[in-house]
Amino acid sequence: MSSFLDLNKEELQVLKCDLEKELEILKKLNLKLDMSRGKPCKEQLDLSMDLLSVLDKHSNLICKDGTDCRNYGVLGGIEEAKELLASFMENRIENILIYGNSSLNVMYTILMQAWVFGIMGSTPWCKLDEVKFLCPVPGYDRHFAICEEFGIKMINIPMSETGPDMDMIEKYVSSDESIKGIWCIPKYSNPDGYTYSDDTVKRFARLKPKAKDFRIFWDNAYTVHHLYEEKEKHDHIIEILGECEKVNNPDIVYKFASTSKICFPGSGIASLAASTENIKDIKKHLKIQTIGYDKVNQLRHVYYFKNLLGIKSKMLEHAKILRPKFELVLKTFDKELSDTGIVRWTKPKGGYFISFYAMNGTAKDIVKKCAELGVKLTDAGASYPYHNDPDDSNIRIAPTYPNIEELEIALNVFTTCVKYVTVEKLLSNI
Repeated sequence: MSSFLDLNKEELQVLKCDLEKELEILKKLNLKLDMSRGKPCKEQLDLSMDLLSVLDKHSNLICKDGTDCRNYGVLGGIEEAKELLASFMENRIENILIYGNSSLNVMYTILMQAWVFGIMGSTPWCKLDEVKFLCPVPGYDRHFAICEEFGIKMINIPMSETGPDMDMIEKYVSSDESIKGIWCIPKYSNPDGYTYSDDTVKRFARLKPKAKDFRIFWDNAYTVHHLYEEKEKHDHIIEILGECEKVNNPDIVYKFASTSKICFPGSGIASLAASTENIKDIKKHLKIQTIGYDKVNQLRHVYYFKNLLGIKSKMLEHAKILRPKFELVLKTFDKELSDTGIVRWTKPKGGYFISFYAMNGTAKDIVKKCAELGVKLTDAGASYPYHNDPDDSNIRIAPTYPNIEELEIALNVFTTCVKYVTVEKLLSNI
């Protein structure tokens, strides 16, 4: 097929008629498929069912140091859980705090503390005239929702395959004291699936912000979520906290992770890694907030995974389930859309999403058309602050939850809608 851009008006009209016939056939299927969120599928959840019974194999719930996990106390997590998450996050035990089930909740809590109490003696953000965050785009909608809830002004930072535009970031943070943070998903970013380069991580560690309470919110959501085994040196990302310590800038980063999408997303354990001074500042408020998080669940995870090798082994099982789905998406896009000459998409090696870039001005109409045919996608624009994609181009594809058969049908609907809406747009421009 010739590029859509090479077709004249008559050829586009013929193509539109053909596509309308395909849409009518798809409409009669009465589909009800949901690809709006990056959720694990049933087969992935089934991988961790032994987590529920692992405590039955142990005579008590006593830790090595004598802590009874059934009782109060141990703010910051039991040592065994800190050891497990420290190896997972590549940090020292003394720099780790263990929380509840959700890293998103930890991020919200940390930002809330900064908002109400300030960071290390700085003015609470709620008392400032304006607070701003830098937001690599496209990015994670829930990060942006937190900022929006607090009234924090968000500034778009373009993404590339090596990470966000560091020239822009360095310029902003060094010149504007109202910029207090930046959201980052450094490994298999949401939704592009990009991994930050060594140079990008090093430049983050060397930032010289005008605001002494500026913090990098480093969300390691997909650090072990590989679709393929890591074999090359460039597959591994530099550890940010250690890099910050090297250049005597240890306090600039908060690093988050959890076992979500490794075992049960709603029942995992979340963690934060930070400098000694950051940990001290956070615990000052945390000890008022809680006596301690669920230590039984922490011990459960320790018994189940045992060590980092256990986590990596489990992720290989996940990859066997997810890899065919991602490969199906990429194969279908290549077959159905590569000749259009207008759209493009990312080809991640891990994570939970594929980022699709439609012709400018068509993303919302494509998502709407898919919904009319029974395929629910993430709202167009959701990957941008205030749900405002200035190009109306980006669509987040989440292939993990449907089975292969459902995914194949959904992709048929999606690619047909992409072609139809694109042709409509081209005709309207003639």
